[in-house]
Amino acid sequence: MNLPKKFDDRMRELLKEEYDQYVESLDKDFYAGLRVNNLKVSCKEFKEISPYQILPIPWTNNGFYYEKENQPAKHPYYYAGLYYIQEPSAMTPAAALEVKPGDKVLDLCAAPGGKSTELAAKLNGEGILVSNDISNSRAKALLKNIEMSGVRNAIVMSENPKKLVSYFEGYFDKILIDAPCSGEGMFRKEPSMTKNWEEFGVDYYSEIQKEIIEYAACMLKPGGLLAYSTCTFSPEENEGTIAFLLERHPEFSVIKLDIYDQFDSGKPQWLDLEAEKEELNKCVRIWPWKVKGEGHFLTILKKKEDKIFEIKPNYTPKKFKISEELKSFLKDVKINFNENCFESIEDRIYYLPEDMVSMKGLRILRSGLYIGDVKKNRFEPSQAFASALKMNEYNRVINLSGDDPNVIRYLKGETIEVENEFESGWNLLCVDGYPLGWGKLSGTTLKNKYYPGWRWLS
Repeated sequence: MNLPKKFDDRMRELLKEEYDQYVESLDKDFYAGLRVNNLKVSCKEFKEISPYQILPIPWTNNGFYYEKENQPAKHPYYYAGLYYIQEPSAMTPAAALEVKPGDKVLDLCAAPGGKSTELAAKLNGEGILVSNDISNSRAKALLKNIEMSGVRNAIVMSENPKKLVSYFEGYFDKILIDAPCSGEGMFRKEPSMTKNWEEFGVDYYSEIQKEIIEYAACMLKPGGLLAYSTCTFSPEENEGTIAFLLERHPEFSVIKLDIYDQFDSGKPQWLDLEAEKEELNKCVRIWPWKVKGEGHFLTILKKKEDKIFEIKPNYTPKKFKISEELKSFLKDVKINFNENCFESIEDRIYYLPEDMVSMKGLRILRSGLYIGDVKKNRFEPSQAFASALKMNEYNRVINLSGDDPNVIRYLKGETIEVENEFESGWNLLCVDGYPLGWGKLSGTTLKNKYYPGWRWLS
């Protein structure tokens, strides 16, 4: 690999005797990982049905290595949202952030959604997850992954973090920032990122990171936790950003993490940060020559509980009359909905998380769970709703085995014929007990309602 000379010289200077190990690691293949989506399946259950040989990633409870030739993105279980394909080191921040059901959580730079979907699994349907990415195009990919993973309680938006402060000051229990960075830790996996490094360098991202982490600090409740991570080696973007926060916000302190014995500590000496040395040593560095993963940096900070300040929920969904068509459909859904959380926007029906604040004026891609559309004399359930259901939560189900050719036909958008007798109307098509999407059955013909944008591409 042809490393940028300026970067190579700096790494040689910083790593000293470990530099040769770093260079050798660049000639080795990167490791592939998948993270089991515990919203849909337990790790124990997934191990029993996994179509591939998988080995546990030691710093997560639900991450596994797989052989790249297996191509797990070309399996029906991927479309059922049973796992998310994610670089092993990148699983660490969401795994390390202590999130519990009922928390209000912000993933500030969330696309494409790997960390958001894990945070949602930890919430287990309770509380609120706000997943934001400033890039609208990237936020659309984030939305797809949120919905495919079956998340019911997420707000997906595309906003400048600065604008969010006036809406959410002191609101969140937990915040995760996987900050935009120079990407030095990913050069092995994505060599093209060296061009981005040469164009923008370290200083460009360092300034952005300082702005973002200050906005996050304002949105965190006293007593809350803030996770900051990057996939770069640069101390300016890592320890330097944390030192900046600690200086500007003395109410924060770094939490010592004991995740994995091959992870390294922070390197305050690389920036002569003696004043914050004790705190910055608690940061975590992941080196690709020490673990089976790429380069990463992680810090968890806690905000002191020195004042009482909290936003009270101030948003009430607009009242609307539930149509007879929607009532009829919901009779087959075995979920105890709170009718006060339904909202209709231009004939689209959403089920909103409780304890929301008003977000008028923000660019929101999705508020809560998209249930479906009310049309003339009928209701059509959404793909997102199908993905959010468990098989036993809907009365009319067609459950196919993973090796049934009709599964792939369905995922490709084809009409399929079913052999057994099923009740006509909306049916939830599942693979091995896990929902894929809707079909409308007439006789033995299932009209395909799988979302076109998610279809299997051969």
